[in-house]
Amino acid sequence: MGRLFGTDGIRGKANKWPMTPEVALQVGRAVGYIFKNHHGRQKILIGKDTRLSGYLLETAIASGLCSMGAEAIFVGPLPTPAIAFLTVDMRCDAGIVISASHNPYYDNGIKIFGSDGFKLSDELEEKIEDMVLNDTIASFRVENEEIGKAYRIEDAPGRYIVHLKNTFPREENLEGIKIVLDCANGAAYKVAPSVFEELGAEVVKIGVSPNGLNINENCGALCPENLSRLVRDNNAHLGLALDGDADRLIVVDEKGNIIDGDQILALCALEMKKEGRLKGDAVVATVMSNMGLEKALEKMGLRLLRTKVGDRFVVEAMRSKGYNLGGEQSGHIIFLDHSTTGDGILAALQVLSIMKKAGKPLSELANLVEKYPQILVNVKVRERVPKDEIPGLNELIVKIEKELGEEGRVLIRPSGTEPKYRVMVEGLDEEKIKIYAEELAAHIKAKLS
Repeated sequence: MGRLFGTDGIRGKANKWPMTPEVALQVGRAVGYIFKNHHGRQKILIGKDTRLSGYLLETAIASGLCSMGAEAIFVGPLPTPAIAFLTVDMRCDAGIVISASHNPYYDNGIKIFGSDGFKLSDELEEKIEDMVLNDTIASFRVENEEIGKAYRIEDAPGRYIVHLKNTFPREENLEGIKIVLDCANGAAYKVAPSVFEELGAEVVKIGVSPNGLNINENCGALCPENLSRLVRDNNAHLGLALDGDADRLIVVDEKGNIIDGDQILALCALEMKKEGRLKGDAVVATVMSNMGLEKALEKMGLRLLRTKVGDRFVVEAMRSKGYNLGGEQSGHIIFLDHSTTGDGILAALQVLSIMKKAGKPLSELANLVEKYPQILVNVKVRERVPKDEIPGLNELIVKIEKELGEEGRVLIRPSGTEPKYRVMVEGLDEEKIKIYAEELAAHIKAKLS
């Protein structure tokens, strides 16, 4: 057995450790104990995406909660950001999401939000992990009338839809806008179409027929190519692609061009700066964001603050520095004025708002980032060791970065879940950076194979 929590909760293949009902039960018990309040029963919200294994884990978590005297509140399939919002809106003590985000259907995961709607701190995750792995709460189970109950509420989707619509300018609507919407057969398959249709858009829907097995399958934010074709075929104004738990967004303009998270951040940063809403004249992104984003923000008089990979690290930096816009190249976009986590539907509404105000097509508005070529190479090794302990690697990185100068960079990071390293080299000359990436990958493989 290894660690439970990775960069974004607990994740793995469903019905194999750690994503087993036994572990889920223990997680429920630990959450029930940690969030115990002293003024009545603790209320814990449970949401999920559309994976078949959601049933398996949902009931196990609820059983663990009830055994500690908590109330488990089921809301069914809803986006991850919906659970973050509803946890606060319904005055719950915590919220639990059962989802593996953009992963295939056979994986699943558990994410936990505190009563403030933010993901748990490392300290709280470690506390839960210790309780689960060492069974330190066996003696705290309640009895008799203190045993908790589980129940379902039906109006959760409506609450979230109203919240999203309130982030869109009241004086605007989406009448006359045609959208192709890909919900990835995931958690947003009902709420996302409702939001855009209620605001007046004509919506062509795909990825809205989940069967438990087709979530993220050749659709959604990881596969926007089909969406690109459908936007052109339907003469739509834009396409919107969500992932399985709808916390990320990839956009397609009216010409079929794919617009990633970096480009969305630049577009929103410029608008927020114009309107005096961008706090600190800065945007937070991860080390994976393209240098083109950094250069684009510099032209706007803005700064880019980089963090480790993972939207939770972006949010932590935003909160500590007082910034209100951040995200990832992969499409997690965080508007801290409206949400505590990445929200694909909310991000789409901000893009649509910019289009409506400007009265221009998206292809004209979103061409702010001139992307630098990036080469990514995954290197499988026998075992991971700290990067600094790989003989000769730091010297090689220094040599290559000196040759790249200010117009390039090297990023090497170990996988959080597998025995592999991810090598990324970025620069103006694609052929040259490809050679550098292969040189670095070969060096790592030679030293650790």
